[in-house]
Amino acid sequence: MIPMKYVNATEVLPEELLSMIQKYYEGGYLYIPKENHCKAIQQTDYKLELEKRNQYIYLKHLEGRTNVQIGQIYHLSESSIRRIILKEKGRYQKMKEIIKQILPLWEMEGGQFLQIYPSAWEINHDYVIKVYDDKKQLERNIKISEILSGCKIPVAKIVPTKTGETYTAYQDSYFLMSKKLQGSPVCDLKNKTVAWKMGCAIAKLHRAFVQCEKEVAFWDNSLLKEMKGWVRENLAKKEWKLLGEAKYEHTVKRLENVYPSLPKQLIHRDVHFGNFLFFEGNLSGYIDFDLSQRNIRIFDICYFLTGLLTEETEDAFTKKEWLENVQAVMEGYESIIQLSETEKQAIPCVMECIEILFTAYYFGVSDTKRANDAYDAFCLIQNCESDIENRI
Repeated sequence: MIPMKYVNATEVLPEELLSMIQKYYEGGYLYIPKENHCKAIQQTDYKLELEKRNQYIYLKHLEGRTNVQIGQIYHLSESSIRRIILKEKGRYQKMKEIIKQILPLWEMEGGQFLQIYPSAWEINHDYVIKVYDDKKQLERNIKISEILSGCKIPVAKIVPTKTGETYTAYQDSYFLMSKKLQGSPVCDLKNKTVAWKMGCAIAKLHRAFVQCEKEVAFWDNSLLKEMKGWVRENLAKKEWKLLGEAKYEHTVKRLENVYPSLPKQLIHRDVHFGNFLFFEGNLSGYIDFDLSQRNIRIFDICYFLTGLLTEETEDAFTKKEWLENVQAVMEGYESIIQLSETEKQAIPCVMECIEILFTAYYFGVSDTKRANDAYDAFCLIQNCESDIENRI
């Protein structure tokens, strides 16, 4: 038998792959078998996972995280993060060139460009251009902004083209320019005063959304139907890994029992600190109504609070800190809109359903890391239901 040759992994493996392996095994010898017929599929899956991870890294960069901070989150060196960001920037260069070509439609030329989201660019520090693929969604968002503005809700003011058009079409895409809102997303996620203000902000938006429903038709969605539909299908396809079928059925049954009694209305559907801007400690603007829909009212509150648990920071919430934020958000919301007792009792269950939804979604796109994160959040919420109830 030919003796096996040992090779230092740093000599043959990419730094990103080595870092992933070290999460499971390090400091010893690891046998890697020869390739087999499954290799092509495995390489494709790995490539897709890396692509998704790189997109998340780029979003963190756009949010203002430093390369060091992002590296701590994803266990990569600063040089690796820098290389990934440069590569991702190149992917969006083409759209930047298109925007330069259409700026004269707003009587602008050249200027400074800063990408603040994959579909949005800041122009000359004062304006934002957002790109849409769906014309109907764009027109609906324009109508939402007009109604909210009339309700004294701070939203971005649309800038018409020089010919008076609200937006323009170019190469199968639609471009909307607006004045940049003052402020930025909150960085101090654990600040209970900010949490209280977020509760107020969600309630004020809900109150204004009631007016929007009188003037615009919206997609009528149902968390319960999602749970019993594609969520169940995705979990079943994965043979109920992580989340067992019995846990799923128990949670959905609880939701089903109270669902008819939960108030429904237009909601934001994507409430997180990135979509609520603050300036000098006060709310200065709401952005991104792409997912707005009719659904149960408490979805927005539950979505925001569960999102804090899976926020990818080097300073994650402890159970005590998170529960304090739950209480602060609820107090802020109810200072403006009073929730029913049925809604309050349903909050832990709705939170759990949201994390089941995300577990199923990330399984569906083969992102096992975030599927695990969502399941961990589900378990934490399930284990402290009584604590949540005491806080609300």
